Amino acid sequence: MNGTIAAVSRSAGHDFSKPNRQSVRLLAGLGVEGDAHLGVTVQHRSRVAQDPTQPNLRQVHLIHAELHDELRLAGHPVAAGELGENITTRGLDLLDLPRGARLHLGEEAVVEVTGLRNPCLQIEAFQEGLLKRVAGRDEAGNVVRRAGIMGVVLAGGEVRPGDTVRVELPDGPPLPLERV
Repeated sequence: MNGTIAAVSRSAGHDFSKPNRQSVRLLAGLGVEGDAHLGVTVQHRSRVAQDPTQPNLRQVHLIHAELHDELRLAGHPVAAGELGENITTRGLDLLDLPRGARLHLGEEAVVEVTGLRNPCLQIEAFQEGLLKRVAGRDEAGNVVRRAGIMGVVLAGGEVRPGDTVRVELPDGPPLPLERV
């Protein structure tokens, strides 16, 4: 199971959208160098307010470019980085990955999938009606989150658009992704 990196993004501020870059450097155990969410402990403002000592399971945010394509067709023009992701992939169904899957990005970097991004009201503020497109309920009433996945950096390295993403599945039964 392979894909490619379509874009990489980072922002030093707690901005909703992140500008695209020519490359980003992932730092083991921390996240994306120069990004506001870099750190061993949680950096998302709402989570810091709850408990600043929580481990940062949201060091890297990934979204598949196919979601952007789908949103554009539905009347929501969204480009890579605009939903706050650090890495935009293509050719890989990120939402289908189990927790613990390892994403080998480029030549050196490895990110372990920790769970689903929880879409928030900032998405609705970005574009009216967008939240309903990335979060909803299935026929059984379960919440379905489609705004990407989160991970932690196991091995650092430089990551660029065009780099390969190789998936390494964990041993044992697959663990479903949950909100982190």
